[in-house]
Amino acid sequence: MKKISNNIFLMMLIFGTLVTISSNSWLGAWMGLEINLLSFIPLMNDNKKNLLTSESSLKYFLTQAFASSILLFAIIMLMFFYNNNLILYNTFNEILILSTLLLKSGAAPFHFWFPEVMEGLSWINGLILMTWQKIAPLMLISYNFIYNFFMITIILSMLIGSLGGLNQTSIRKLMAFSSINHLGWMLLAMMNNEMLWMIYFLLYSLLSFSIVLMFNNFKLFYFNQIFNLSMMNPIIKLLIFLNLLSLGGLPPFLGFLPKWLVIQNLVMMDQMFILTISVCLTLITLYFYLRLSYSIFMLNYQKNSWLLKNNFNNKLSFISLIFNFISISGLVMMSMIYIII
Repeated sequence: MKKISNNIFLMMLIFGTLVTISSNSWLGAWMGLEINLLSFIPLMNDNKKNLLTSESSLKYFLTQAFASSILLFAIIMLMFFYNNNLILYNTFNEILILSTLLLKSGAAPFHFWFPEVMEGLSWINGLILMTWQKIAPLMLISYNFIYNFFMITIILSMLIGSLGGLNQTSIRKLMAFSSINHLGWMLLAMMNNEMLWMIYFLLYSLLSFSIVLMFNNFKLFYFNQIFNLSMMNPIIKLLIFLNLLSLGGLPPFLGFLPKWLVIQNLVMMDQMFILTISVCLTLITLYFYLRLSYSIFMLNYQKNSWLLKNNFNNKLSFISLIFNFISISGLVMMSMIYIII
């Protein structure tokens, strides 16, 4: 029965996002966001024994409901003063709507709820929050654009995303801060090109799916659990960290491709200032991935290998390995195909 209800809520979650994307008015978009929110909360609460999931779902509900109420207020103002439900006329309304959408997507400086909510979720729910839940707000953000406001948000998202992950011991929080940093890159891609941020988002979702499947398969939530992985299988540990480096955007992995496209676009548009800042701040995220992988390869906790159960034999693991292969060698394969053609 529980599985049936979860499937229904998942379908409603997808439906809510599709309503927002296909809506031709702000009120319709708001309705889609509400359907999306109310169907995600029961999915978050799937583990009744864990108090952290209840806390996370409550935090998520309060922040999203707050954002929704301000968004509705801005839409009503738009309809009341301008008798319009589609086009934004004044800057105040634009900033109000943009702020609520950035709060919904978890971009800085409205990111405060995101790492805390991620900490209490299971890996699959965390993956939905990092990927699917960002589609609707980002699509609405791409409709209205304020250059200076965007610049501040992009720089803050990259700064907080990179510095926030430096001192973490929880993998879920690290992934949350990584997501904030990637969100900054998506907004940067959105500034010049409508299609570019969608490509970035698709590749980011693929990489996140690949690494979250690994973490979920081995029930990894904290760094000290990864130290013990080497007693089981060093190859799996290597796969996890090649994935992390791919997510950080290190060449020659697939994660470098979306950043490469954005950098190329910014060079063509002659926006060197924001390009330099974003590359420097992304190097910090790459630093904490490298530091983590270096320490975990070099240091080992002693633990009897017979205490650890090998979960890497089921069908999910096979899917995970396919995604790992795409994540690690995708860019090289694409280059080879391009050379051959």
